[in-house]
Amino acid sequence: MSNLSPIIIFDLDGTLADTAPDLISTLNVLLAREGLPPHANEVARVMVGAGARALIESGFAAGGAPLPKERVQPLVDDFLAHYEEHIDDETRLFPGARAALGRFKEAGFNLAVCTNKTERLAKLLLDRLDVAPLFQAICGRETFATSKPDGRTLLSTIALAGGDPARAVMVGDSKTDIDTARNAGAPVVAVDFGYSLPSVRELGPDRVISHYDELWDAARALLG
Repeated sequence: MSNLSPIIIFDLDGTLADTAPDLISTLNVLLAREGLPPHANEVARVMVGAGARALIESGFAAGGAPLPKERVQPLVDDFLAHYEEHIDDETRLFPGARAALGRFKEAGFNLAVCTNKTERLAKLLLDRLDVAPLFQAICGRETFATSKPDGRTLLSTIALAGGDPARAVMVGDSKTDIDTARNAGAPVVAVDFGYSLPSVRELGPDRVISHYDELWDAARALLG
């Protein structure tokens, strides 16, 4: 048996933390500046999860003002600057997440985050949420030469965290996360309280959970 530790790798937005309120609030700041109406959280949640650029493009298009290509990057820069200042105004860990992380740590698991958020913002947010020290690695879209759903991104995260790729479970809320795990040859647990449309149950994960209280049994079943 490998001397490396079993490992659980988490997506961030929509998986560990409900980041939608602060992301949507930042989008609405940009929309207001352009004289466009804000999006309600319930409507815009499904736009979250694919990164700032996609959120901005979707948000403006849904507001009836699709953006020309040359306007997108300046708005992305403005978005990220505002979001960094308000990254934890309303963002919270999902119920049970903190306790689940602690349980896996106490049982000898390594923990990691693999997100398409920038590494710097991911580390800042997890620090603000007071869970950053629990993770052996926090990896963002620019940490490696690849990003999700490339399976090498997950395998590189596992290696950086000192985990055993043969005893690894990915936890996510989207098709991107499920595809990432599949491309890395790892089992995947999907949370059904994230931002995915269609429902993650339609995307073929190995397990689906509705609360973090269920993660221990789901992960242990997949690891055998």
